[in-house]
Amino acid sequence: MKKVSIFWFRRDLRLEDNHGLFQALSSEVPVLPLFIFDTHILDRLPTKRDARVEFIHRSLQHVQEALRGHLCVKHGNPEDVFRSLFQEWEVVKIYTNHDYERYGLERDTKIKAIAQENGIQFQSYKDQVVFEKDEVLSGAGTPYTVFTPYSRKWKALLQEIELPNFPSATISNYVADKFTIPSLSDIGFQSSGLVFPGQDVEDGLIKSYATDRDFPAKPGTSRLSVHLRFGTVSIRSLVRRALGKSEVWLNELIWRDFYFNILHHFPHISEGHSFRKEYDRMNWRNNEEEFKAWCEGKTGYPIVDAGMRELNATGFMHNRVRMIVASFLVKHLLIDWRWGETYFAEKLLDFDFAANNGGWQWAAGSGCDAAPYFRVFNPTLQTQKFDQSLAYIKKWVPELQELTYPAPIVNHEFARARVLEAYKVALGK
Repeated sequence: MKKVSIFWFRRDLRLEDNHGLFQALSSEVPVLPLFIFDTHILDRLPTKRDARVEFIHRSLQHVQEALRGHLCVKHGNPEDVFRSLFQEWEVVKIYTNHDYERYGLERDTKIKAIAQENGIQFQSYKDQVVFEKDEVLSGAGTPYTVFTPYSRKWKALLQEIELPNFPSATISNYVADKFTIPSLSDIGFQSSGLVFPGQDVEDGLIKSYATDRDFPAKPGTSRLSVHLRFGTVSIRSLVRRALGKSEVWLNELIWRDFYFNILHHFPHISEGHSFRKEYDRMNWRNNEEEFKAWCEGKTGYPIVDAGMRELNATGFMHNRVRMIVASFLVKHLLIDWRWGETYFAEKLLDFDFAANNGGWQWAAGSGCDAAPYFRVFNPTLQTQKFDQSLAYIKKWVPELQELTYPAPIVNHEFARARVLEAYKVALGK
């Protein structure tokens, strides 16, 4: 059998500036690059037209092209896949990059145990964040739960290090064998028909981000979130671009690290609990018909409906609108934020547990550094501020002036009074 090291791709579908891959290629044995379409994840997806699976598949094709056929792609349970690979190859070491989510941690623990049973080392590296775990702590040695002091410390630490760039290596560093990637249909999926955003972002957009980012009708955001989610772009490369061009754009990248920090230090949020556990006492209405109207963009509030229709049609929603629709579900309809979190998890191309959970708990008031429970976004005022000409709304709600457009599902002032009372009762205010 051929002696190899394995580099296991997961949320890092690129060759350039890939920490774990760099470490694998620096070893003395050829590298077998591996990706596994994990049936534990795929079998739980509600549709076989999941655009994220298609995005991963396309990204793997780009990697395969760059590697001239040397990428090995498997479909199955990772434990079974590795046991099979150990029969085919003399594996010396498995290299990969850290995962931070609950399932990923459990999966990696199992694979590490299987590797050790076979005398194989398992090593993972920091790659998808700039700072992680205990690297950004307060002076008292505790994790930050408020973004502003976290970001100050984050920026101060960045000044003290040289942000690494991990170069890729030549084809000769990989195994000589060539492989064929299974088709989408081979793994039981079909094309979604969605158009995926590219990676090219002009410096002008970054520089004008602070003034343009809140207006959903403007092309003022980078749309790079899906690339960050699956690691087709390096977080370090984006931080380097942000420095000196846009403090606000840099802060958005830091928010991402911040939410990973929260997930690491407060794992109860991955078990369905509010960050602030007293918010689990909320008595939600959870009206299924109203939830259905929200999902379909038929609430009678145009900015809310536009956002939900954009999400359903494209897998994307502008960040300002995400805040509006989340606030509406939780505070106008008194529906558990977890229902919205789950719906976004099914629909968003850029779904990332840490950020999605953080965003929904921010809207509900139950999270770290959250909007106070008594802040209730007024959709009409939000429209006047951020879509005054109705350009965004008219794109997604063309029937706005027609009789077919529904009346508002609930009165704003009534809903505001109702939710404030519900919070006061739950929190003992």
